[in-house]
Amino acid sequence: MAILGAESSGKSTLAEALATRYGTLWVPEYLREFVDTRGRVPFESDQYPIARTQVEREDEAALRANGLLFCDTTPLMTALYSRQYWGRVDPQLARLDARHDYALTLVTAPDSPWEPDGLQRESEEVRQKVHRMLLDTLAARAIPYVLLEGDLAQRLRRVETLLGPAA
Repeated sequence: MAILGAESSGKSTLAEALATRYGTLWVPEYLREFVDTRGRVPFESDQYPIARTQVEREDEAALRANGLLFCDTTPLMTALYSRQYWGRVDPQLARLDARHDYALTLVTAPDSPWEPDGLQRESEEVRQKVHRMLLDTLAARAIPYVLLEGDLAQRLRRVETLLGPAA
């Protein structure tokens, strides 16, 4: 399952909660680790390696997951942020992004208070712009998605209506 959304929209919290609820694994966003370990935001040249690492971690976790795997972001978001900050997408990243082959795409609405997070988060204005860009991209590529709004409990209930109750 792909969990997409703009910065500070609850992707990580939701992915972890869903993995706990369904007794399976989740793949944290590698970008957060990248920023924390390097002490800087990524350069354009970092975008493809970040997305590639994300996919590698998804592939590894899929081998150990218990039926479901919740992925906190995908190369689609990396490509979207590349367009936001550099006005283009590296061809290798575009190829990774094009393989968006998740069983379900969940989008977290930016309806919680925006919280700065050091280097990785920019502003409420950018969060709203990226959200609009994400919805436009999904529509243009005819990728079906479910928009999750409200607090964590509301989002969990909504996903449970889609996946069924946890065993």
